[in-house]
Amino acid sequence: MNHLHDLTFFDIYEKNALYKASSVAIHWEGEDTTYADLFLQTAKFANGLKKLNLPAGSRIAVLCKNHPVFFHLFGAVSALNFTLVLINRRLSPDEVSYIIEDTTPALIMSDKEMADQTKALTDSFTCIKHSFVIDETDQDFSNLYDNPPLVTPVHCSPADPFVIIHTAAMLGKPRGAVLGQENIILANQQIIHAFKLDETKAYLNILPLFHIMGINLGLGMLQAGGKNIIQEKFDPPKTLELIQEQKVNIFGSFPPILTNLIDAMEGNNFDVSNLEIAAGLEMPDTAKKWETVTGSKFWTMYGQTETSGLITFTEYFTKAGSAGVISSLANVKIADDFDTLLPVGETGEIIVRGPLVFQGYWNADELNAHTFRNGWHHTGDLGMIDSDGFLFFKGRKAEKELIKPGGENVFPAEVEKAILEHEAVKEVCVFGVPDPKFGEGIKAVCSLNPGADLTKDDLIKFCGSLIAGYKKPRYIEFINKLPKTEDGTIDREKIKAKYA
Repeated sequence: MNHLHDLTFFDIYEKNALYKASSVAIHWEGEDTTYADLFLQTAKFANGLKKLNLPAGSRIAVLCKNHPVFFHLFGAVSALNFTLVLINRRLSPDEVSYIIEDTTPALIMSDKEMADQTKALTDSFTCIKHSFVIDETDQDFSNLYDNPPLVTPVHCSPADPFVIIHTAAMLGKPRGAVLGQENIILANQQIIHAFKLDETKAYLNILPLFHIMGINLGLGMLQAGGKNIIQEKFDPPKTLELIQEQKVNIFGSFPPILTNLIDAMEGNNFDVSNLEIAAGLEMPDTAKKWETVTGSKFWTMYGQTETSGLITFTEYFTKAGSAGVISSLANVKIADDFDTLLPVGETGEIIVRGPLVFQGYWNADELNAHTFRNGWHHTGDLGMIDSDGFLFFKGRKAEKELIKPGGENVFPAEVEKAILEHEAVKEVCVFGVPDPKFGEGIKAVCSLNPGADLTKDDLIKFCGSLIAGYKKPRYIEFINKLPKTEDGTIDREKIKAKYA
């Protein structure tokens, strides 16, 4: 077989170890790891995983806060042709169980806080043959590194499943988006170009490394040979200390990160003069205040997990309301409901083609056929492209309505499904509303069964037992009867017009 065009993250790690050996790759809890040491650690870790005798294509599930092990895993699985199942640790136990059932991983790793849940999963699912707690004091975990380095990687093709990231549950169940190494390497390369990343830059990992944007920026910086500063979880004063001490140039942000940082800076003398870019989603007033306070630029963008992350970029105030100029690696068009391409300036569904488009949803042939119809990835997002080539995001198609609290993706259907599990609830309509803290909040308008008694707080608490905390409605209204359309379905537009 001709492997002439193959490139893996293990190759990239090895190259950086050769040509940037003494440069700092990772800063974690006060300690630096050079590129030479990162490659050595990753190669030893890969050999430890290899000795478990898992077949090529095996899935490894990860349930962890930000930690250097993510970078070891990215390199190791690329050397062994395994697939990482990256699980949002904010999901409820039932949601995590569904992902395990869907992907049947042979191995699961978690941080100490999730160890009990991981044990329960291991006991419940026979597919899981090995379980590790990510803890340097744990002997089983440490033994994975107590090996000579891997010498001969297993061959994998650029399109082989590299990571599976489950996206929001449009129909009540999350869908696993499958990305190959080529997808992510190319996505990273465009970020390197857009943000001018190189070996002189430092990136602060605030965004979780189980999210596609966290992967784009973290692995993108590693691909560029720069420094990754890893923060286990966002903590405004500590974040500002790291920005100052490590001379951070760039980080990713979703609401309310910038607001919290601005608040933490008041009355304190943090030096953030090295900051160049904060990138993500934000309200205009907050983005403007951030730029004024720090002197850095805020960049906005558009993308999905299904497009390997970002496909447009721009400084926030380059063109009001725009998500940016389309990447040279993405062919983006606008189509109507009949998949007819629309001219410049008209609004329709954003469709995408090119090497950034994912491999498909895991175990979902019918959905893939629909999503990839006519040779395009149909995003479900509405947008418009102007005469200068700027993309403007206009919302979601009605059947794919999406809420984004704090940068997370939540489909109304998954929240409605949880609410309807409560015996007191008769009907419900869930939708997004403006939220001063998270940018967008989740609102539920409910009707109750005759004689039922239910408080807003009790319903929110009930939802928290079934779905992730960020999916719980922050706003609830009880009404006698939900309005209906002529065909008897709930009139979502009428409810949103009145209660949003």
